[in-house]
Formats: sequence, C-alpha cells, structure tokens
Amino acid sequence: MNKTELIAKVAEIAGLSKVDAKKAVDAAVDAVKDALKKGEKVQLPGVLTLSVEERAARKGINPATKQTITIPAKKVVKVKVGSELAAVV
Repeated sequence: MNKTELIAKVAEIAGLSKVDAKKAVDAAVDAVKDALKKGEKVQLPGVLTLSVEERAARKGINPATKQTITIPAKKVVKVKVGSELAAVV
C-alpha cells in the first residue's frame, strides 16, 4: 500500500473526502516526524512503537576495495511491532 492508497482507504473508512483524508494523513506523518526529531517515542498500542536509537561508530569493510573503513555514529529509527499487528500477519 502506498500513500495514495492509504489516503483513499482512510477516506473510505472515516467517511471523509480524499482532500480531508490527505490532510489527516499528512498531519499524522508530520506529527510522527516531529516527535522522532525531538527524540520522543511514538506509540500506537497494539500496532507499533517508533523510537530513536543511537548507533555507535564502528569498523566495516569496503566490499569493492576490501579496505577497512570507519562507519560514523548515527541515529536510526527503531520499529517494534505491537501484538495486535503481529497477530494479523
């Protein structure tokens, strides 16, 4: 399902126009982005939990040259699937 399909499904389920559903989906995505940017957790009980995790710098190997390289530290989004979602799959 892509974003356009999600908007159409939200519009259908909620009885909204596609324009209003797009605004709602965009607002939800922006809210999630803002929370993660601040380092906050986003929890949808039973569905998923999103959080920011710090990855330390580490050594790696360039597959083309076989030379050892240093992979810099970075922040990544950690996704934990909730029990209701896991049960559906």
